[in-house]
Amino acid sequence: MASIIEEPMSLNTTSQSGTWAPASWRERTTLQQPIYTDAAELEHALIKLSQLPPLVTSWEIFRLKELLAEAAAGKRFLLQGGDCAETFDDCSSPLISNRLKVMLQMSLVLVHGLQMPVVRVGRF
Repeated sequence: MASIIEEPMSLNTTSQSGTWAPASWRERTTLQQPIYTDAAELEHALIKLSQLPPLVTSWEIFRLKELLAEAAAGKRFLLQGGDCAETFDDCSSPLISNRLKVMLQMSLVLVHGLQMPVVRVGRF
């Protein structure tokens, strides 16, 4: 855990062995890394997170890559919304639901005005 608290990580997209692994993020440089004053609490949080199911599936990631490529080619409009750095305390169903509603409303306006599909990326 000392590397997370004291040392920056490298910017590699894979581990030093050249492959992705669940812990390969530890080898990357983070330019805006918070200072964790309690290593035990950090370790507890990491263990808890490692036991949770994935937030997205691999096929959702592949589909998003396709949609982003279409947006880069001018075939879709990319709408990104949400906080830059919210806390876990702000992660509640009503708050997320309200943000999703606003994002859906925005995308409907964009679809109508631009006459092209919209890729919605939420950072909630």
